[in-house]
Amino acid sequence: MRTIELRGDEVILIDQTQLPLRLVRIKCRSAEEVAEAIEQMKIRGAPALAAAAAMALAITAVKSRARTKGQLLRELERAGRRIGRTRPTAVNLFVGLERALAAARSAADVEDVRKAVVREAEAIAEEDVKVNRKIGENGAMLMEDGDVVLTHCNAGSLATVDYGTALGVIRAAHSSGKKIEVIATETRPLLQGARLTAWELSREGIPVRVVTDGMVGYLMAKGMIDKVVVGADRIAANGDAANKIGTYSIAVLAKEHRIPFYIAAPTSTVDLKVKTGAEIPIEERRPEEVIFFRGVRVVPKGVKVFNPAFDITPARYITAFITERGVVKPGELSKLFKS
Repeated sequence: MRTIELRGDEVILIDQTQLPLRLVRIKCRSAEEVAEAIEQMKIRGAPALAAAAAMALAITAVKSRARTKGQLLRELERAGRRIGRTRPTAVNLFVGLERALAAARSAADVEDVRKAVVREAEAIAEEDVKVNRKIGENGAMLMEDGDVVLTHCNAGSLATVDYGTALGVIRAAHSSGKKIEVIATETRPLLQGARLTAWELSREGIPVRVVTDGMVGYLMAKGMIDKVVVGADRIAANGDAANKIGTYSIAVLAKEHRIPFYIAAPTSTVDLKVKTGAEIPIEERRPEEVIFFRGVRVVPKGVKVFNPAFDITPARYITAFITERGVVKPGELSKLFKS
């Protein structure tokens, strides 16, 4: 199921705020509209944001009336800055922008710039699907028949161009004939697990149960979880990883109960320029996401709210990273980048 596509001078994407009640695809006709869709969580997930960023520049190039390469590059850089302000934590967004801009800068003239940016955006999307399937294959080998696997937030097709990272591992294991059951945390405050993960898995006939975020420790203590598989938005060189808020707590609980804790992510999510998790910027979102639930106020007026979207899981709590280039322990990340 494609989450996002480039069609001519439009970016077509699934509006994830409408799920699970309605499957709605919307059209973005400018970089500004793509930026707003990202900010409003109509599209989310680190790999999907890489594609969205590049596609935003592609439609900017296609629609531009610039007559020179220099003029068009300035337009693209301006659009890139707007996209770059949307979500600071997910490194893939910036990877997508830089790849599209690099393609533009290396083009010969204004028409070549247009073609190069479109070509790069399409390449990023196709690569994402292939990478996710390879992540799935590598991770499926770690899953055993009968496993109950806990996942947090949504790292499925909806968080990528297609197939998914953490859910890609589950999909691949399921497709291989292994009986896998999934426990999905609801993932407050926007309920990506309850709304999106459960929706994806139920559509494919993969058994899934939704639990509240606060139930994880109880389930682990009762021996009801065999493995944990989540995604990531940025991974530091030392193996610390940023993911949806609540991931750190789950990792600590998994360590306490001797449950393997895996992160499934493409190597593009590894940011070698960032030494440790302390250097990863953490996005703080609007307090209204916590104050209101589906338009109904659930926090008393005058009460302050803190709403960080991500937390950092230290490398010592991570069993291994599942990538398209193999499965490695946190201290072995550098091996993924050796030719």
